[in-house]
Amino acid sequence: MIEERKEIIIFLNLIENIGYIRAKSILSVYNSLKELRKANKEELLKIPNISDKIAGKILFGLKEFNPLKEIEKAEKMGCKIITIDDKDYPQRLKEIYDPPLVIYVKGKKEFLKKEGIAIVGTRKPTEYGKKVAEDLAAKLAERNLNIISGLAKGIDSFAHKGALKVEGITVAVLGTGIDIIYPPENNKLFQEIAEKGAIITSFPVGTEPLHYNFPARNRIISGLSLGVVVVEAGERSGALITADFALEQGREVFAVPGMIYSPMSKGPHKLIKQGAKLVENEEDVLMELNIGNNFYSGKNSTSVKKEELSLSKEEREILKIIDFTPIHKEILGIKTNYSPAKINEILTKLQLKGIISQIAGGYVIRN
Repeated sequence: MIEERKEIIIFLNLIENIGYIRAKSILSVYNSLKELRKANKEELLKIPNISDKIAGKILFGLKEFNPLKEIEKAEKMGCKIITIDDKDYPQRLKEIYDPPLVIYVKGKKEFLKKEGIAIVGTRKPTEYGKKVAEDLAAKLAERNLNIISGLAKGIDSFAHKGALKVEGITVAVLGTGIDIIYPPENNKLFQEIAEKGAIITSFPVGTEPLHYNFPARNRIISGLSLGVVVVEAGERSGALITADFALEQGREVFAVPGMIYSPMSKGPHKLIKQGAKLVENEEDVLMELNIGNNFYSGKNSTSVKKEELSLSKEEREILKIIDFTPIHKEILGIKTNYSPAKINEILTKLQLKGIISQIAGGYVIRN
């Protein structure tokens, strides 16, 4: 039998425009759904922060919404509903100004209480941005930190993938109901995170990916974290909204610098000018948070001491040309006079040694 307090909290979360502040006002007067059903509009209007429109939505909801059915729908999805009163609700999230009343969790709910770093950015990253997001996430996950992001295209996806690559912990925060995978092409990633990490949302089952839901999602990403790292972002990117929430919530804000000619560098560079910590590697994050010694785990370490690798004269010649910005194989041929077959041979050797990566379109980039 569901507790009466939990039932009314789940019910209030089903009603549009009732957040933490309004719910707190209602819960100070009505402690159960049974009590709330006895209320009339005049009584509801006496409650602080309750307008005529909101009172109407509550009365309509009492006729239409059944929290028990919502629980059943969530359970069919293999999901658990945690309310703000429950012991499983993460304390760090509870401390923000407007914590979600309810979170739906698919996966390992205990990961929500694990200290973590949010990594966010544009949905249209450069190859540089993809690599930075994945590598930084992997290295922070190796240091036993939870990688938190939004399962969106681009930087978010590569952050999750980086954590999973080293068997680390990652939590994805959705801007939809737990039953809706958005974008659809992230279905495989969704399933892997649900199995090895956790998927969470504050939105009821069936909630579509409406654009105004994502800022609400972003406050949860920052709220769960110790700090937010922005990898690449345009001047109006949603990642900057997450950074703003982080500042409001007393979290640290970090930014990865990029090429000055790239529009995807505008957001991070703006944050750096405003005082965000410039990040070149995981140590910059750990040192700023003063947790470097407390968050070290040698397991899953994939670092390579490249200076110890034995390179041929030809490999060194090619490596001098390849930087951390993608360069096309044809350029390598022009600069060295090597044939395409020779270039491919050398690149394959360098890739096997973990020094470079070959990416789409015939480009290569240094690791």
